[in-house]
Amino acid sequence: MTTTSLEPSDLYPTTRPAAVSEAVERAGLDALLLTPGPDLRYVTGYDALPLERLTCLVVPASGEPFLMVPRLELPAAEHSPASRLGIEFVAWDETEDPYAEVARRLGPVARVGLADRMWAMQSLRFRAVMPEAEQVLAGSVLRDLRMRKSPAEKAALAEAGAAIDAVHNLVPQFLKAGRTEREVGKDIAEAIIDSGHARVDFVIVGSGPNGASPHAELSDRVIRPGEPVVVDIGGVMPSGYCSDSTRNYCVGEPPADYVAYYEVLKRAQEAACAHVRPGVTCESVDAAAREVITEAGYGEYFVHRTGHGIGLETHEEPYIVAGNTEELRPGFAFSVEPGIYLPGRHGARIEDIVVCGETAGERVNHTTRDLVVVD
Repeated sequence: MTTTSLEPSDLYPTTRPAAVSEAVERAGLDALLLTPGPDLRYVTGYDALPLERLTCLVVPASGEPFLMVPRLELPAAEHSPASRLGIEFVAWDETEDPYAEVARRLGPVARVGLADRMWAMQSLRFRAVMPEAEQVLAGSVLRDLRMRKSPAEKAALAEAGAAIDAVHNLVPQFLKAGRTEREVGKDIAEAIIDSGHARVDFVIVGSGPNGASPHAELSDRVIRPGEPVVVDIGGVMPSGYCSDSTRNYCVGEPPADYVAYYEVLKRAQEAACAHVRPGVTCESVDAAAREVITEAGYGEYFVHRTGHGIGLETHEEPYIVAGNTEELRPGFAFSVEPGIYLPGRHGARIEDIVVCGETAGERVNHTTRDLVVVD
């Protein structure tokens, strides 16, 4: 099991609400309204339950932030890292209207940012009590802060990477001809928890032709001798930070055509990782992988972007895709995961999480990227 020395004070510093307030002002908004989800956790460390009862952090451009919280959830909030921030907790009772109280405390507002994952029922309630306010996504304000990981966040991602690496090291024990994808997936899910994750995010075990579907669901398909298997797995650590790594296995001797394009895929993934450094664009990392695969004649079989950002969400900005001209900066963290998928036959994807350092990219996953042949 992975152990951690990370403290909430490292991951969720007391200076963060003030930094967010400054970002709100720069964006020309009057306030951010953050309901349970990754935005709220990023600012406060509070992993609040998503309920029909409103929990909402209000971060004004001027003035002090406050947390609206149902009275029955107040003990949980007080025991969370948010209690260290000096934020006022405003507990509301069942017969009160917390939306109206937020509006009353804010006063007249012209533009507010809503948490990207706020429920529609909540955004509409806020519209009803602040009918003159334009609603925009809070992500437009928080994206620059969340994309550039702090040293503590990078350590959290490294911890998550080590934990999921430990699971991949166990996968050959689970993969046997005659077992179903679902049976293997169950063992992997248990290993994800045993490795130190707080919860399982996803388990993909794509055998044979199912490996040609990048997001294949676990099925009762029986794994057969000589079949390649794509294993893409991830979870959420107690810190809130996520893991995500894909490796490839074969039960017995792999098909010759598979071996041929797997070597192409390894070169493509290596080229993209080697390209990572401050100042290059997200789309150029995608191009570095895509060029290798296309030149080898497999371009039409690489059907998705090369990567996605990762942190408190498995998929967040920046996205490593054609058309994204955002330049990498130190602290950006994202997957590099080119794939080749031959419909009806098999597929492969190699995925590492990479953090952009001061001069180059740094992988947090360190298990072998070679095809692992299981007897």
